[in-house]
Amino acid sequence: MNMTVRLLLCALLALLHACVSPSREGLPLDSPFIDQAELDQPSLPDGTAVGDVTSHSAVLWLKTSGSKHVQVEWASVEAWKTMAAMASVRSAAARTPVMVTSVETDFTLSILIDGLNPGTRYRYYIVVVDPENPSKRHVAGEGEFGTLPDSAVSAAVTFAWSGDLECRRGPQGYPIFDTIRKQRPDFFIFLGDTIYADHLCPSPPNEPGANFIAKTLSEYRDRHHYQRGAAALRRMLQTVPVYVMWDDHEVKNNFSGPFEPQMPAGRQALRDYWPIQIDASDPHRLYRRVRYGSDLELFLLDTRQYRSRNADPDGPAKTMLGGPQLTWLLDGIAGSNATWRVIVTSVPLSILKGGGLTVPGYDGWAGGAEANGFERERQLIVDAILQKKLKNVVFLAGDIHWVQANVYDPNEDGVADFHEFAVGPLSARPGWLSAPSATLHPTTLINEAGYENFGLVRVTKEAFALSVIDEAGVTRFFYRIAAR
Repeated sequence: MNMTVRLLLCALLALLHACVSPSREGLPLDSPFIDQAELDQPSLPDGTAVGDVTSHSAVLWLKTSGSKHVQVEWASVEAWKTMAAMASVRSAAARTPVMVTSVETDFTLSILIDGLNPGTRYRYYIVVVDPENPSKRHVAGEGEFGTLPDSAVSAAVTFAWSGDLECRRGPQGYPIFDTIRKQRPDFFIFLGDTIYADHLCPSPPNEPGANFIAKTLSEYRDRHHYQRGAAALRRMLQTVPVYVMWDDHEVKNNFSGPFEPQMPAGRQALRDYWPIQIDASDPHRLYRRVRYGSDLELFLLDTRQYRSRNADPDGPAKTMLGGPQLTWLLDGIAGSNATWRVIVTSVPLSILKGGGLTVPGYDGWAGGAEANGFERERQLIVDAILQKKLKNVVFLAGDIHWVQANVYDPNEDGVADFHEFAVGPLSARPGWLSAPSATLHPTTLINEAGYENFGLVRVTKEAFALSVIDEAGVTRFFYRIAAR
């Protein structure tokens, strides 16, 4: 039998095997079956997730049901197909050492996978190993993700963003995540309020498990675990990479980090439950940048960990970002050579987001006559955009529980200097509509509430095209910005 015929027969056998064994679809021929025990009592009840993807690395997250010995295997999708067709051993697959999940991290692991190729689709498998018999192994979970293109490559990208996920209802939990997944985004930015740790979720009407206010590390972890009970969220995370940033409800409403004693516990739980790469020089740092090819650079801001009290008088001593993060942002947007600079801020630029008796002062960037905001620091960012004549700057925001889009002309020269788009909630009570403050001279394109939603962005060298899509998949708003 010549080699060509042999390859054809192997390919046909692989196809036949996939057709008659749907539970192993996509698995290489020598991978173990997902056994019945795994289906009945899964080792990974919270699913898996991949985040903080770069052109050469990614962070893989998992949580096991109790302590387990696990190993991760990965290779490009094309490599898995080749191995299956050749009925070969997994010679092209990379793998971690066997790792043990422990109670210290609530049985979660975040694993850095490095040495990847840019612009490549990868598939991974989570294998549970019997410590008494290491040859006894079974696949407990799998997923896919794509690495980002090299910064020298011009490549179109589609991504989604939103925030505000409150109480879970029904076994699917949050159907909007299925709607996001069906858009096939390259990644999703989860922009804060991934849990509502300071809200009660009574059952009924909500799914049981979150009718308490979190105050301890264990309770914060339980609230994150509660969200992963949503099947739609787990499905999205299996194939869509995420970049996660917190806002206030991961700890407490409108909190200011240096003055909130519960912040360390909320921050640790966030890290335990999301794939966020750790900066060895600053382990608590959450702000970071994402470069997607030559046309997009994202700056994800942490507006919570370093901020002054909301009620403090605005001035040189008041900060939203803290000195190092502000310098990082100003240097970053000035030095970026990407076509589009996108600043991701959990709180909006111009909407007067008031506090209350327990946390007075405005919680967003804008302030008003009756209370202070963070306008001095916001103006430093605006001045950097104007003075350096930075083009194609867009802000993405959330937190307000309605859709608002503004075009800003702060120097009143008749030319738009930057745009802001705020979306959400994913699943929470709608907010009360209000107009933006006039300080930055906005023109409002949409100001609409009453439905759950997310933003979907398509970026090319020529344009930034944005849609707001509701839970049913209906486009509620569309706007296109031509590159300058």
